[in-house]
Amino acid sequence: MPKEFSRGQRVAEQIRRELAELIRLEVKDPRVGFITLTDVEITPDYAHAKVFFTSMKGQEGLEEIQKGLRRASSFLRRELGRRVRIHTLPELHFHYDPSVETGNRISALIDKAIETDRQFASDTDEVPEDEGKSDPAA
Repeated sequence: MPKEFSRGQRVAEQIRRELAELIRLEVKDPRVGFITLTDVEITPDYAHAKVFFTSMKGQEGLEEIQKGLRRASSFLRRELGRRVRIHTLPELHFHYDPSVETGNRISALIDKAIETDRQFASDTDEVPEDEGKSDPAA
């Protein structure tokens, strides 16, 4: 029976949880305040970790958020080393994840298409008065 999660996936998830808590409780930089970590991808040798985040503000102020994260990365890495016991502590690379925004945009487009379809269907469902009656001669 194959393993559901590899060790790398478990380590990446632990790093995501710990970083989220550190950012929420320990990082005092206001530029980093309203972000959510969506995923962490770690290299097989644990030397590098891509940390994906999304912002409640969308892409507004993205450059400032990334500057704040880069500035806090050495602090985050040091604190991560105290919380997660692995031989090699990865260098953190922060990347914006637009998937939440894209999902919301696609959902809005689907909702709009459904509403347009309903309006079209209600416009074409109008039956002339004489067509709706049953014909006894038929």
